[in-house]
Amino acid sequence: MATTDTTPATRSGARVHVQKFGTFLSNMVMPNIGAFIAWGLITALFIEVGWLPKLGIGDSAGSWVAEIGGWGDFAGGGIVGPMITYLLPILIGYTGGRMVYDTRGGVVGAIATMGVIAGTEIPMFMGAMIMGPLGGWSMKHIDAIWDGKIKPGFEMLVNNFAAGIWGGILATFAFFVMSPIVTWISDRLGEGVDWLVTNNLLPLTSLIIEPAKVLFLNNAINHGVLTPLGTQEAVEQGKSVLFLLEANPGPGLGLLTAYMVFGRGLAKASAPGAAIIHFLGGIHEIYFPYVLMKPKLIVAMIAGGMTGVFLNVLFDVGLRAPAAPGSIFAVYAQVATDSYLGVTIAVLGSAAVTFLVASFLLRTDKAEEADDQLVHATASMEAMKGKQSVASSALVGGGAGAATETREIRTIVFACDAGMGSSAMGASVLRKKIHDSGHTEVTVVNKAIANLTDDVDLVVTHQDLTDRARQKTPSAVHVSVDNFMGSPRYDEIVELVRENNNPA
Repeated sequence: MATTDTTPATRSGARVHVQKFGTFLSNMVMPNIGAFIAWGLITALFIEVGWLPKLGIGDSAGSWVAEIGGWGDFAGGGIVGPMITYLLPILIGYTGGRMVYDTRGGVVGAIATMGVIAGTEIPMFMGAMIMGPLGGWSMKHIDAIWDGKIKPGFEMLVNNFAAGIWGGILATFAFFVMSPIVTWISDRLGEGVDWLVTNNLLPLTSLIIEPAKVLFLNNAINHGVLTPLGTQEAVEQGKSVLFLLEANPGPGLGLLTAYMVFGRGLAKASAPGAAIIHFLGGIHEIYFPYVLMKPKLIVAMIAGGMTGVFLNVLFDVGLRAPAAPGSIFAVYAQVATDSYLGVTIAVLGSAAVTFLVASFLLRTDKAEEADDQLVHATASMEAMKGKQSVASSALVGGGAGAATETREIRTIVFACDAGMGSSAMGASVLRKKIHDSGHTEVTVVNKAIANLTDDVDLVVTHQDLTDRARQKTPSAVHVSVDNFMGSPRYDEIVELVRENNNPA
């Protein structure tokens, strides 16, 4: 009996550890996605086979387009090469170090990342993901050695020289030791991808990726492996199919369309809105509860994913940079100039196959769907994810905790674990409500709980995070919700602002 009880806990614990690892990796990459998009757009416009030269704009070897793109008379220069070689890895290294030890850790992480960049000729994203956090972590522990022991007046001298000396040591270590190791790993992974493509086996990756998505294990795969490998491939070939393995919105669209036609109850009623959020907004987590409520539908997701990958490989298509979030708009923004037709066929084909398989499974399902089944699946998804999902909570609604306060309210902060995604969506909803009520003087922003400061008037958090937020902002009004997208507490907050900011 003891074995029966502990096995699920062990599996759950392993999943949580992988989720945390994936979250750590994604938190290094996601804040810098804007830089990846900028690089992708500059590449698409200005390289020798880019949009502008193909339109006859700056197509000569000495043109301003060639100067920016780094080709023709300006080969080896321009913006495209330095951005992918230096800017993006250093941003990732800085972010990784900052996550561990704030700005000081970020600076040392960036110095260490420069060493691993200089020691190789390939884009060193994996090296940045290693050296950035290592720089922050090691600097934090070194500072602890003489914490409180520095003579007054020498703090800045010691701190600056300590960071400089240790950063230099790490950069040297990265140059001679880490660069060869990471290059070897990258080469082996690249050979593995080439082997899968050569043997027409790349579609089999959907057997891992699609189940991983609904279990929130995709970040470790996507941002830890696919983005670095895809970026390296894009530098060499101008595009990479690896960017489409996880970002393709077709399978999710097919699943939700099947629910629109053959679903029942709340699942059928909510599927159209979920499809819009997923396909146009790029928030794939919106469809996860629909799979969790009927786990056999993972077969449809795998079939659709494999179809999309097969068609992408068949038409030899790819993206120039990561598509994040996985919206169809983000995908088309990064499509290589020769890949529009193939990507479109792959998205539609994967959606069609998922729809057909999911429709068959739904039509042959003998069980009646209770209206609360989607609610239970959403709760299960959030339990696996380890935090509230705003996108999914839009499906089911929820309660909240009220708040009362008499002082004027000028600043409102939505806070969550990461300060991205769910809190950003909630802040957008409340900001519109408050500004529509005429109170444009109120600022509504989103932040991570770790970044809260006790100078705000009102903080909105998920009910499971409120205690943590109170520790950071004890003087603020705290409102607890369990549904960032449509909580009735929003109307109460608007009324609170109206009463307190317009005293009689």
